Amino acid sequence: MPAVLDLWKKTSALPLGRRIFSFAFSQKAPYFATIRPRFTVIEPDRAELVIRKRRGVHNHIGTVHAIALCNGLEAAMGALAESTIPRDRRWIPKGMEVAYTAKADSDITCIAETDPGQWTADLGEGYDLPVRVRGVRQDGTVVVEGEIRLWLSAKPRR
Repeated sequence: MPAVLDLWKKTSALPLGRRIFSFAFSQKAPYFATIRPRFTVIEPDRAELVIRKRRGVHNHIGTVHAIALCNGLEAAMGALAESTIPRDRRWIPKGMEVAYTAKADSDITCIAETDPGQWTADLGEGYDLPVRVRGVRQDGTVVVEGEIRLWLSAKPRR
């Protein structure tokens, strides 16, 4: 079982375990800490987290700003990737394309998804793997959606 998924399963069963996991995960990339993600789902091919609407992530009109949304999408994608990828492979972000579709005027749930089998396709020299991402307001309205492209390749042999 991948380390992130194993850690999620162990900590999320504890009181305050999801908060502990979320804090620890956000320390891996300091910009994740700026959004204070609260992970709610981590499993192969899916991850979800919540960004609370608070002053620290507001833009000039009082909604959750675009960079905070993208940070949330990237954190969800990273948790999904780490909990899904086979141990003999590695990934690196290659690109992100998003569309902002509505005002982010509430807490936002960031969701990353892939399909089973995407991670185990014939590796060859490596390949692009698209991860579907979206951010959803509390009322169910999608406020941002798009794709993060990853490059999958073999881990170097040591």
